[in-house]
Amino acid sequence: MAELLHGEDPEPSDRYPAGPLFVPVRPGPSRCATRLFRTPLGGRTAVGFTSEHRLTATLGAHQGWIRLAEPALRALTAPLGVTTVTVNPQFAAPAPAPVRSPLPEPASAPALRIG
Repeated sequence: MAELLHGEDPEPSDRYPAGPLFVPVRPGPSRCATRLFRTPLGGRTAVGFTSEHRLTATLGAHQGWIRLAEPALRALTAPLGVTTVTVNPQFAAPAPAPVRSPLPEPASAPALRIG
């Protein structure tokens, strides 16, 4: 079997770090905490963006962020069981709206008697 060169390999064997990323954060007990997201199949993933513009275009101008190298982001999320890092996701669903309490059912009308 011929050995593939990196240029011919559809999935290169070497993982190259994405470099410094803009990582979304949320307020936490120690100033800030990395936000985790879900993949389309429901798995948990850490997210990083290669530019502030990409982050704000996807998550909004008020989203807080920190700069982290991709290996540092992996090291922070690995103890939580998160092994995937998604770079520059194109879409993020909005946060779910609060659930409203169900309206009380209207009183039932008296039964109609025939006959």
